[in-house]
Amino acid sequence: MFDKSTWIKLPRNVLVGHGVLDQLGEAVDELYLSGRPLVVTSPTPNELAGDRVTEQFAADDPATVVVETASFESIERVIDTAEREDAGYLIALGGGKPIDIAKMASDHLNLGFVAVPTAASHDGIVSGRSSIPEGDTRHSVAADPPLAVVADTEILAKAPWELTTAGCADIISNYTAVKDWRLAHRLKNVEYSEYAGALSELTAEMLVDSADSIKKGHEESAWIVTKALVSSGVAMSIAGSSRPASGAEHLFSHQLDRIAPGKAIHGHQVGVGSIITEFLHSGEKGQWSDIRAALASIDAPTTASELGVSDQEVIEALTTAHTIRDRYTILGDGITEEAAIEVATATGVI
Repeated sequence: MFDKSTWIKLPRNVLVGHGVLDQLGEAVDELYLSGRPLVVTSPTPNELAGDRVTEQFAADDPATVVVETASFESIERVIDTAEREDAGYLIALGGGKPIDIAKMASDHLNLGFVAVPTAASHDGIVSGRSSIPEGDTRHSVAADPPLAVVADTEILAKAPWELTTAGCADIISNYTAVKDWRLAHRLKNVEYSEYAGALSELTAEMLVDSADSIKKGHEESAWIVTKALVSSGVAMSIAGSSRPASGAEHLFSHQLDRIAPGKAIHGHQVGVGSIITEFLHSGEKGQWSDIRAALASIDAPTTASELGVSDQEVIEALTTAHTIRDRYTILGDGITEEAAIEVATATGVI
């Protein structure tokens, strides 16, 4: 008897483009949300667009909570504020920090939330995953995706360039994430979705093919990157996991966070990790040089020194990344220091 089933949760409305922030109120109206909105933001996004958001909900007396750091303490603060202010739904205004916090808080409160990204830095703006650091580790937690996403490319184009290049690198790393997913399917019988895998690969290819046209301060570049981030987030929702966008390159990044905290940002770390991971999958004739060239063309780091980490920190991360979580990748049960040095040297990472 066939008894397989799936439940795919996706945003109902996705608005991307010039000036769409002013349509936020209209997008929320179509969701039939009720009650008082609580805007979850951080200092810079609040200064940049906080008033433009709250003005659209003046009749509902919106409340605002400003978070400084991504932490479980911040999540508790948002939950407490939402309960005290009797919030009916949340609006996350900002980069990854406010969106991840609002995502987890809304899941706890059983309230809907709307994502209003101000930086195209990662695919969490759409996905049903939230990542929160705690000490020297990072927790990736399942949560409902936003009910709507309103991404204003005029604002996104003005974000720090390194955040945009980090978003690009995060998408490009989908290449190796899908290869690891297929490998886990073949060797460990991990469930694999052809549709989600193909969508994730297509998204990475779109970024690589468009890399030469992604330029600092260009609103069209923000448009390309944001569409790719949305597509990647949808792939994860279809899969019901982060597998389409998270493989060995992400384990490498998470381990670097432990070994060399605060030296580089997530997207840049996974980009470098993807160069190495592709070499491990396909050898010298693989696509690692194409990945490296695409990253270089958008000013994303491709070496340890450009990341701001030491060669030894890269080697330590590579040899211990397999211990981060129970997720089978090309790293298997670990690689030797000699193998790590060889691949990092061959790809020019060290």
